[in-house]
Amino acid sequence: MQLDKQQQLELEAATFRRFIKHLDEHKEVQNIDLMITADFCRNCLSKWMLKEAKDMQIDMQIEDAHQQVYKMSYAQYKQEHQPPATQAQLDAFNSKKKA
Repeated sequence: MQLDKQQQLELEAATFRRFIKHLDEHKEVQNIDLMITADFCRNCLSKWMLKEAKDMQIDMQIEDAHQQVYKMSYAQYKQEHQPPATQAQLDAFNSKKKA
């Protein structure tokens, strides 16, 4: 199958939107859990978006990227959906970092 550049762009954009929607629908999956299992989290996505925006000379701030990924400010997300990490989560995260 061959996609032209526009189809490729639209497919990638739609896939990314679906991915963000999926994360938004599964707020029970904590950032630390994503970091432990997949080595990335919602914050990583925000930072990647910010980097790509800067590379494309788009004036974006980290708060703008957070809004795109979290669908709200990061502070609001943390307050409403991100409880403190458990000791087990911290231990798993720290052991992964050492590996």
